Amino acid sequence: MRLLVARCSATYDGRLSSTLTSAVRLLMVKADGCVALHADVGAYKPLNWMNAPNTLEDQGTRWVVTNPKGERLVIELEEVLEDVTYELDTDRGLTLDGVERELQELLADHPGHVEPGLTCVQREFRTDLGPVDLLCRDPSGAAVAVEIKRVGEIDGVEQLTRYLDRLDRDPLLRPVRGVLAATVVKPQARVLAASRGIEWVEIDLAWLRGEDEPNLRLF
Repeated sequence: MRLLVARCSATYDGRLSSTLTSAVRLLMVKADGCVALHADVGAYKPLNWMNAPNTLEDQGTRWVVTNPKGERLVIELEEVLEDVTYELDTDRGLTLDGVERELQELLADHPGHVEPGLTCVQREFRTDLGPVDLLCRDPSGAAVAVEIKRVGEIDGVEQLTRYLDRLDRDPLLRPVRGVLAATVVKPQARVLAASRGIEWVEIDLAWLRGEDEPNLRLF
């Protein structure tokens, strides 16, 4: 990860347009290419950002970030106070909460609940950005990446988008379809998923839990 503390201004052109006036801010460039510009307030949310995949052109006192959708973020660097780079682990390293862990285990055993005819090839399939929850194959043999969330939100779609970009670089896998599986998928996530060509499915966990229940017997 590259971290810059700099006095800078920025302009963004894309779905909307915005301008940031000159101030001292933190710029982050992550291993996947994501560029984020932070103030010293606002918790985790950046003032502006560009998600991967994108292209960063470093012109010295100007950064120009563009992506295939035609969005453009231009950052004018007036004074660089700190510029450091660290090698961080790209594995997310998170322990799934109870519901996500259970969903992953059950759907690995019964992938047909995600999509009829699906076969699970591997759980926690590794990419250089972290593991995809399930790597599956459909009846035609095509690869399907399944990202599992308790609640499907925009962040889950963005995460799966990054994984698909990496998986599609493997000639043994591409083209790879993506499916977001969750107990609930929020409307905004559904819209974003559709725009990215990603499918989504809501899983009835209570019903899934009962799949392996033994048949009732009379004694």
